[in-house]
Amino acid sequence: MEEKDLEQLTATKLRELAKGYEGITGVHAMKKEDLIVAIHKARGEEAPSKGRGGIRKQGHLKKQIKLLREKKREAREKKDRKATTLLRKRIRKYVRLTRKLARAKA
Repeated sequence: MEEKDLEQLTATKLRELAKGYEGITGVHAMKKEDLIVAIHKARGEEAPSKGRGGIRKQGHLKKQIKLLREKKREAREKKDRKATTLLRKRIRKYVRLTRKLARAKA
């Protein structure tokens, strides 16, 4: 089965497939991506890389955060509460994403 085939399977079917390999434990707690990587490792294959470019993406997010903070400061000066709240939520979302990428990288 190729990587494309594994990607198309549901998490339930991947769990059933992973149970057939001796080296894989804790199948029910794994997410789909983790199952695919575990199956590849159990087969002795190289784990697939998504090529998401975590470092580049994290840098891009940090630039976006800076821009949004500047816009938020301007909205505060104009006393636009609606825009300030919206920008605050977006900033918070991006900060969480950068932290998530940092944890995944470690």
